[in-house]
Amino acid sequence: MTAARDRGTGRRYSGMDATERTRARRSAILGAALELFGTSGFAATSVKQICGAAGLTERYFYESFRDRHAALAGVYGELVAELRISTQAAIDAADGDIGTAAHDGLAAFVGYLTTDPRRARIVLIEVVGVSPEIEELRHGVLRAFADLIASVWSADQGIDPAAERSRLTAIALSGAVNNLLVDWMMTGTRQSPEMLVEVCTTLFLAALEGLKR
Repeated sequence: MTAARDRGTGRRYSGMDATERTRARRSAILGAALELFGTSGFAATSVKQICGAAGLTERYFYESFRDRHAALAGVYGELVAELRISTQAAIDAADGDIGTAAHDGLAAFVGYLTTDPRRARIVLIEVVGVSPEIEELRHGVLRAFADLIASVWSADQGIDPAAERSRLTAIALSGAVNNLLVDWMMTGTRQSPEMLVEVCTTLFLAALEGLKR
């Protein structure tokens, strides 16, 4: 039976309590924001449009997000978390083989973004220059992926991921991969994801050889 019923701490509707309903509404808003920010773009999308796509009133938007910028940060955060999980899983599956870890980790990273252009547009383009807070968030993400690169290098004997030369090289490589994917987006996704992975893997392994010297 799906009728509402009292549970002391609140009513249940369709099997969900108040917290679950709030979570479901937030998820619907994030799904709508992913679609609109990833197709029309952040600047062209209003709160009203997001709510219309989510099938909710604006009251419920502000229940979870203070403004569009917060919704963008929310979508970006979820995408980056999924991207990190996918990339880390591929690296871990390589079982310490650094060549495989480099190729498969980069393939997971590139693949996550290129299989859904909405993800790529938000992660690579729509978050750039939106606000100081989101810029700080974006640069934190780039640094986090640089740390991930350095951690892969640390599996190779003689490479200290905390050393300044290693750290700066990882930051440079993180930026290079990001810019390559931006170019892929801005020039009409002409190159195959496989070619992007090949180029990124070559850069990764060349940088590793340079660090060994």
